[in-house]
Amino acid sequence: MSDTHPDLDPLTAAALLRFYADAGVDLPLDEEPHDRLGEARAVLERAPPAREAEAPRLEAVAPAAAVHADSAVQDAKRIAAGCGDLAALKAAMAAFEGCMLKRTATQLVFSAGVAGSRVMLVGEAPGAEEDRMGEPFVGRSGQLLDRMLAAIGLSRTENVYIANVVPWRPPGNRTPTLTEMAVCEPFIRRQIELANPDVLVTIGAPAMQTLLGLKDGILRVRGKFYDFNTGSRTIPALATLHPSYLLRRPEHKAFAWRDMKALRAKLAATSISQ
Repeated sequence: MSDTHPDLDPLTAAALLRFYADAGVDLPLDEEPHDRLGEARAVLERAPPAREAEAPRLEAVAPAAAVHADSAVQDAKRIAAGCGDLAALKAAMAAFEGCMLKRTATQLVFSAGVAGSRVMLVGEAPGAEEDRMGEPFVGRSGQLLDRMLAAIGLSRTENVYIANVVPWRPPGNRTPTLTEMAVCEPFIRRQIELANPDVLVTIGAPAMQTLLGLKDGILRVRGKFYDFNTGSRTIPALATLHPSYLLRRPEHKAFAWRDMKALRAKLAATSISQ
């Protein structure tokens, strides 16, 4: 690196590597950047026009993919329903081949914290650090989440259970697709039922939309409680902002603090009523 960038001191180089890691860059491919979109356009421009007879073959790809996704969802529902405890569910998910993300992820990221806690948090998917460690929310966003929980007397080591809708890291830390979320949804719903929390907290828009079925933006629905049917009972569910979003938009941390205070009040009220 010193030969290519003679003015890059060690501290600057370390900061640059941290930036790349946070951005999801985890695999060096070449020293020079490539315009992949431009290369693709050039290939298309050189290619001869498709004959009419080829069109039906191209159109048949989408229905085939839809059939595969529907089959994977049905398999996930059947497998999840057959798991009687969290250990069995984890083993079943590790053996599941219906989600293509498993092929690119390092490992299954099942859970963190204490199963059976009164509070369960569910995010969208693991990031690069979570993929390496095999535990959700362990990177910078996880450290911020731990501080948020500590502010209201909660901790993943004592009284919080944490999981993700999608347990395998999407390449480049991208948001999981709707298909990927749908395939994994039966597993997270069964995980919630088996963990049996008193309060569910969805972290970020994808988790909120998948589990609570809400279509509005996260800023419109955060801070409010909704009924969530675990399959065995109905519990309150709170939507809040994702810590990675708060790292990008620190001015919205006040919203997250209000959400945490609402969670603390709900836990106190639920404890009194039981």
